[in-house]
Amino acid sequence: MLRDSRAFSGFSVDDIRAAKAFYADVLGLDVTEEHCMLTLHLNGERPTFVYPKDGHVPATYTILNFPVENIDTAVDELTARGVEFVRYPDLPQDEKGVARGLAHNRGPDIAWFTDPAGNIFSVLQEA
Repeated sequence: MLRDSRAFSGFSVDDIRAAKAFYADVLGLDVTEEHCMLTLHLNGERPTFVYPKDGHVPATYTILNFPVENIDTAVDELTARGVEFVRYPDLPQDEKGVARGLAHNRGPDIAWFTDPAGNIFSVLQEA
């Protein structure tokens, strides 16, 4: 029944203006705003909906992953734009905040950061 549906994902934030500035100006995403809600137009033609929510509580898991060709370049560029990468005390991460080859070299190199609302995002090295 839903196989051919053009499904999309969404998540909440506590401040639409701060979110829009972060996604557009810091991350460089194509963002549109309509009726005080945002749409992130991501590669692959699957929009992601961002909506304001009273009492917003940040997600405690990664809500959006960005595969990149070179994780070191991506982390360096994002850091230069003011993004701070999350450090997890139970994970081995290098000085940039990149966890390299998690799960005994079976996972991708990955680094996490948050948006102004505290939601968790990642950049990860494409295979």
